[in-house]
Amino acid sequence: MEFEVVIGLEVHVQLNTKTKMFCSCPTSFADTQNKNTCPTCLGLPGALPVINEDAVKKAMMFGRAVNATINKTSVFNRKNYFYPDLPKGYQISQFDIPIVENGYLYVDKEDGSKRKIGITRAHLEEDAGKNIHEGNISKVDLNRAGTPLLEIVSEPDIRSSEEAVQYLKKLHAIVRYLDISDANMQEGSFRCDANVSIRPKGDEKLYTRVEIKNLNSFRFIQRAIEYEIERHIEAWEDGVYDQEVVQETRLFDTNKGVTRSMRGKEESADYRYFPDPDLPPLVIPDEFYKETESIPELPDEKKERFISEYGIKPYDAALLAESKERAEYFEQMLATGIEPKNAVTWLTVELAARLNEKGLEITESPVDSQKLAKLVQRIEDKTISGKAAKDVLDFLMENSVDVDEAIDKLGLKQITDIGAIEIIIDEILSNNEDKVAEYKSGKEKLFGFFVGQVMKASKGKADPKLVNELLRKKLS
Repeated sequence: MEFEVVIGLEVHVQLNTKTKMFCSCPTSFADTQNKNTCPTCLGLPGALPVINEDAVKKAMMFGRAVNATINKTSVFNRKNYFYPDLPKGYQISQFDIPIVENGYLYVDKEDGSKRKIGITRAHLEEDAGKNIHEGNISKVDLNRAGTPLLEIVSEPDIRSSEEAVQYLKKLHAIVRYLDISDANMQEGSFRCDANVSIRPKGDEKLYTRVEIKNLNSFRFIQRAIEYEIERHIEAWEDGVYDQEVVQETRLFDTNKGVTRSMRGKEESADYRYFPDPDLPPLVIPDEFYKETESIPELPDEKKERFISEYGIKPYDAALLAESKERAEYFEQMLATGIEPKNAVTWLTVELAARLNEKGLEITESPVDSQKLAKLVQRIEDKTISGKAAKDVLDFLMENSVDVDEAIDKLGLKQITDIGAIEIIIDEILSNNEDKVAEYKSGKEKLFGFFVGQVMKASKGKADPKLVNELLRKKLS
C-alpha cells in the first residue's frame, strides 16, 4: 500500500523585544538565574499584566510578510496547566481570536515549481521558565518566564520531511529579515513541534497524529519526522496501527534517533481556556497599521532581484537570499565593482567550504566581505590566478593581513609580462624538440604537456591564458 504523509508544524518564535510580554522585566538569555523577575512574571497575587506594544507590532509585521489577515481585535486567554516553570499555573495565550490568521508562504520544489503552505494562525503568548536538572536535583530559572512568543501554526499541508525543513527554513529567514527575532535555534528562540500522521494515498480522512515536541535543529526535525513516518507505516502494515499509534506527545532522542512517548496529548478542552479577566480585548490602534506597512525586502523578493539585477542562476540566488547575513555579505562584495558571478563562486563555494570546515557562520568569518571582494579583484585584474587565490584565501583564514600583503608573503603574484613568459616557453620548446615534432605531426594532446611544463617552470605564476595564447602561436 502507498501512503501519504500529513504534517503540520507549530513554531515558537521568541520575539526580540527589550522587555517581557506583560511586564517591564528585561529579556536576556545569559543573565544570572532568576535575576529578571518581578511580581507579574512570578505570578504573585495582585500583580496585573500590561501588553507589550512592541510585541504586537512585530506580530503584525509577520502577518504582512505571510499575506495574512491582521485582526483589528484579538483576545488573550488563560491556558491552564501546571509545570514547575509556569509560576501562575496558567499561560496567557491567544486562542479563538488570534492577532494573525489565514496566511501562506511558498516553498520551492526540485522541479522549479512552488508549493503553497497555509498558515492557520500566528498568536501572541508568554513563554514559560526553564527547568535545570543536575543529577538528583531540579532547579527552576524564571528569567525566561513571560518572554514574548509568536506561535506560528501551519495547515496540515506538508507532505514530506524535506518539505517540512524547506518550510521552516523559509519561516526562519522571514523572521530574521524582519528583525523580529534572532531565531537562534540553539538558545531556543526558534523551536518547533511537529504533528505527523499518515493515510492511504487518495484517502482524504485525517488519521491519528502524534506531536513531536521541542525540536531545535533542522537536521533533528527531519530525522524525527522520518522516524515517526516509518513507525506509523510499520504499525499499519503489521495490523497494529490502532494499538501502536495513539494521540500523544513524543520527544526525540537525538543520540539514538528515535522518538519516545512523553505524555498523552491534551485537547483544547483540557486546558480550560477562558478570556483573561485582567486583560481587555486587544484593539489595534490605526497608527500601528501605518507603522507596520513598510516591511523589509523578504527572501523571495531578494532572490528575484538577484536574478534580474545581477544575472545569476536561480539556485545561487535562492542560496544567497536564504540567509539575511549571506545576502548582505554578497551585496557588500558587489559594491566594490567585482563581477557578480565571481562573487557568487567565491562566497558560496570557496569561503563556504572553509567556514563549514571550521564550523563557523558567515557572521564569524575571519575574512570579511571587503577582503574577499579584494581577493576577487586581484583575480579579475590578473594579479593572481584563480588557483593561487585559493592558497591566499587559506592564508587569510588563519592570518589577519591585507590581501596584497598575503599575496606578497606567499610569492603568488602572477607573471603577465609577455617577454618573460616567452623566454620560459622558448626554453621548454628547445628542451623538448622531439615532442614539438610529434605535436606538429598531429599529436595535439601534447599541448597540455607544454602548458604544464611552462606553469611548472614559472612556479604556477604565469598567466594561464597568456601561456595558452603564446604557446599556440609558437607551435603553429
